[in-house]
Formats: sequence, structure tokens, C-alpha cells
Amino acid sequence: MKWTGSPGVPAGFARAARDRWSGGGLRVRPRSARVPAGTPGLPVIAIVGLLLLAAGCRQDMHDQPKYQPFERNKFFADQRASRPLVPGVVARGHLDEDRAFFTGAAADAPLTTNPLPLSREVLVRGQERFNIYCSPCHDRVGSGEGMIVQRGFKQPPSFHIDRLRSAPDGYFFQVMTTGFATMPSYAPQVAARDRWAIVAYIRALQYSQHALLGDVPESERAKLGATP
Repeated sequence: MKWTGSPGVPAGFARAARDRWSGGGLRVRPRSARVPAGTPGLPVIAIVGLLLLAAGCRQDMHDQPKYQPFERNKFFADQRASRPLVPGVVARGHLDEDRAFFTGAAADAPLTTNPLPLSREVLVRGQERFNIYCSPCHDRVGSGEGMIVQRGFKQPPSFHIDRLRSAPDGYFFQVMTTGFATMPSYAPQVAARDRWAIVAYIRALQYSQHALLGDVPESERAKLGATP
């Protein structure tokens, strides 16, 4: 039997049909000629894809049952999910046995002197922390005209007024620790040692604004009037 085509049948269809008929019989191409050996069939690929998709949709670690901070928990009388520490519990690394060092006071009075030994390292550290946390309000020299004050925030007093020049070191530490007036506590952001380093740097700022020429080493006096 020979395929000759028929009227109205597209030529492409006729050629495809002739390829399957030869000498009166149906000629079937080998499987290897159509699909490479070892290639998984479409159903297998689809099943594997669905399994991967299902595995990727599991949210057990993302949507696990837990309480977020400040959420309500009706189990407790005050309904707070975030529980306060049990009285007497001390967090690791926060024993803070030196009460004067961590409170800035002794015998209910502010410490008069800084417990840190004064050194260049302490002053440099204090300057770095001061410029980061204090200068936005107090500016770089401590006059109380920082950038956010220039944008409308309440102006703090200058460190160079007589009241603060005569204040004990512990007073500045306590203000940074507990806050004062519109100033919040900086204890969460600034460690106790760094707060004392800032106190040392504030003293250096105060001294710089009231120093005399005789206080400047002779080797540095020539730089005072030099153009930057």
C-alpha cells in the first residue's frame, strides 16, 4: 500500500503519514531515535517537581507556635508573654558586684572621682563614644547645640557652665545610666566602662574650654594660631 495523499489534506500531514508507511506496512521508528535513553518521562518529572514544591512549602520553622515580644498570654494573671526575671536572678556576665562602679554612687552620694585610671586610651575611647551617642544633642564640644537641637529638640545645658563644671564625676555617670529630664537612659547602648570613659572625656572638654596658655606644652603652643 502506498500513500498518495488526498485532496484537502495538508502537504505536511501527508509527508508525515508517508514516513510511517512504507511498502504496504506501518514502519515504527525506534524509541531511541525519538527520546534519548535514560531520559525520565514527563510523568516522572512532574511527580518529582510536585514533591519538591510540597517540600518547599513547609513552614514549620517559620510559623511555629511561639509568643512574640509584648504579645498577650492569658495563662498569666498580668497576661504578659514576656516574663520578668525572677528576683535574685543574675544574667550571665552581669554580676556587677562593684556597686560604686556600676551605679556611680557610694553611701548614697555620687562618686567624686572617676574609678577608671586616666590614660590616653580611656580618653580616646570616651571621645569615640561621646561623638556617637552624645554629640547629636551636646555637639562635639559639649555646648549643647547638637544637630537635633538645631532641628527643634530641647537644648541641654552646656557642660561648661559652673554648675556642671563643679558636679562630681558620678553625677554624669548617673545621668547617662538612668536618664534625666528629656534625656533617656543610655545604659542599654553604652556599657558601664564606656560611660566612665565618656565622663573622662567630658572633663577633658571642660578643661579645654577654660585652659590657660601656660597649661599647653611649649611644643604644642605654636599650633594654636596655625591655620588648619
